[in-house]
Amino acid sequence: MEAKKKKVVVAFSGGLDTSFTVMYLTREKGYEVYAACANTGGFSAGQLKANEENAYKLGAVKYVTLDVTQEYYEKSLKYMVYGNVLRNGTYPISVSSERIFQALAIARYANEIGADAIAHGSTGAGNDQVRFDMTFLVMAPSVEIITLTRDMALSRQEEISYLNKHGFAADFAKLKYSYNVGIWGTSICGGEILDSAQGLPESAYLKHCTKKGSEQLRLTFEKGELKAVNGERFGDPIKAIQKVEEIGAAYGIGRDMHVGDTIIGIKGRVGFEAAAPMLIIGAHRFLEKYTLSKWQQYWKDQVANWYGMFLHESQYLEPVMRDIEAMLTESQRNVNGTAILELRPLGFHTVGVESQDDLVENKFGEYGEMQKGWTAEDAKGFIKVSSTPLRAYYATHKNELNNI
Repeated sequence: MEAKKKKVVVAFSGGLDTSFTVMYLTREKGYEVYAACANTGGFSAGQLKANEENAYKLGAVKYVTLDVTQEYYEKSLKYMVYGNVLRNGTYPISVSSERIFQALAIARYANEIGADAIAHGSTGAGNDQVRFDMTFLVMAPSVEIITLTRDMALSRQEEISYLNKHGFAADFAKLKYSYNVGIWGTSICGGEILDSAQGLPESAYLKHCTKKGSEQLRLTFEKGELKAVNGERFGDPIKAIQKVEEIGAAYGIGRDMHVGDTIIGIKGRVGFEAAAPMLIIGAHRFLEKYTLSKWQQYWKDQVANWYGMFLHESQYLEPVMRDIEAMLTESQRNVNGTAILELRPLGFHTVGVESQDDLVENKFGEYGEMQKGWTAEDAKGFIKVSSTPLRAYYATHKNELNNI
């Protein structure tokens, strides 16, 4: 009696490594392969269709697209906007956050079908291996993790030759740049990125500046969430993000270079283009300056920095993340109104806000103009009392004033 084949779910992107994995596990290991593409908003309909066709050609018994775009927004992107999260003040944490939700979707699917193993195509030199493995270990603890690319140390040409030998011909030519396209930006690796002294040429970017001059962009937020773009309301936040991307990308906005510390300890460098994240976060942060108190802004920035760091470091499942999300959500109760930005080729600047919760407009005074909530004598007394600790210190240590 023939032994029952083991089930393996392959996290299938359609690229070389995962294509090799599907075929190798089918032909050489005798697995019953389920190819699952977890889409967080980065795949077009055409790409998903091609993935399905290729998965079956490679030997998969079943192909599924796991669309987790809305979940990705509700459980990650929303909080990154609330926190104005930019890693090292630069990078909108595009790929890092995507991978977590792709891994969650794959783990759930593996549990659902009773898989014996999960396979992914990460190498041993990057962050993604940590994100996938850690998520699988927690979400599917009894399931084996298979990583052929990491364990077999095969070259690209060896993988291509294997696929060709067994009748799968596809264009896996090594390109100068590799791209990860997602709803929250596109990362660019390879080429000049590998030389610390060089930047990326115009040809490296997927979106190019097609507009001249300038125009205003009005982004309306309700409790911190983007609800309207130039007066057009969106019930679907993903559609709103895509609209901002369409407008901003035409100016080539959102390009930059990120250098940071990887989870495995080495430095990493990546180029990116992310018009929507940079415009939305820029507008949201600007609106918060008008609507939040000094200490709300300060403490929110502290926890948001940790939130972004933990996302990058594959700690999304750490329980404190839910606590931080609760604080970020509560901090947004008065972040309502429209932020006005001025767009221009390759950049933008803030103009102003319209908000019922604007704390700049108040009955106590206008900065640098006239006080209304206190008298001149009140001001002098406030300043004198505020200076007391300094006056007391230097009354005792007069000699130190000579060194200042």
